[in-house]
Amino acid sequence: MKVLKFVGLFFFVLIVLGVSLCTATYLLLPKIENPVSILILGKGGEGHAAPNLTDTIMLTNINPNSKKITTISLPRDIWIPAIRAKINTAYHYGGFEMASDSVFYLTGIKPSYYLVLDFSIFKELVDSIGGIEVDVVNSFVDERYPIEGKEDDLCDGDKFYKCRYETINFEKGIQKMNGETALKFVRSRNAIGDEGTDLAREARQQKVIEAIKNKLLSKDVLLNSKIISNLYNVVSSHIETNIDKNTAISLIRLVFESRDNIHFLSIPENFIKISQNDKKYDYQYVFIPTSGNWSSFTEWIKNSI
Repeated sequence: MKVLKFVGLFFFVLIVLGVSLCTATYLLLPKIENPVSILILGKGGEGHAAPNLTDTIMLTNINPNSKKITTISLPRDIWIPAIRAKINTAYHYGGFEMASDSVFYLTGIKPSYYLVLDFSIFKELVDSIGGIEVDVVNSFVDERYPIEGKEDDLCDGDKFYKCRYETINFEKGIQKMNGETALKFVRSRNAIGDEGTDLAREARQQKVIEAIKNKLLSKDVLLNSKIISNLYNVVSSHIETNIDKNTAISLIRLVFESRDNIHFLSIPENFIKISQNDKKYDYQYVFIPTSGNWSSFTEWIKNSI
């Protein structure tokens, strides 16, 4: 999962839908007066090897007083002591409540609302708006990109299961991407070199979300009723949320008013370190706080939003 790292991709879609479809209601609803925090989770969905793991985790804060929107991305491998597992398993094991508690433990912010998006929304959304242009910062090759539907293929006895993977390749520079290409770009996690890290993957997700946002707010989309209708169908079929219709429209107005003051953040590397093969963390590859707790990180977030 951004838009979904934007203010969540969802909200930029809602800006478009709200302004185009709900203008009268939009103007009548009361304004939101207090800051709102929204937990945005991206899961693999059907056809994915782990459909309910939320490998994209973002916390969006919307401040109606400063008209500022800040989205912080949280790496999926952060260790959560209360559940003795990585943060990306929290929603799978305990739904929004456990995921929210885990995010509060890290950030000191308790989300008011949640959005859970099936990752396949990227593909359908990008195709529905005619593709996007993405600035690829670093060229990279991933020789182990999973092929959908091949997760359990025995590959005729090949012990390396090569038939389950394909090689994908991205060149540095501005690239025109359709939905399938954009999805591969944000999902790739086995690239050779620096692009194989979770932090690099999060940066790529931000690039795609920024590109989607720009296309959504273009005249080509805003003035095209057919595209707007398709967007509504795509969004409706891929989102789980506790945001009711009136609240959603009020949020649309707030997001629209704050559209020029949007900030995307990733957790600075000095706050986290890697642990692996440690019994304390069940010998897993995990991220833990450099200082032994997350207090300095929570303070950094408070000063950033």
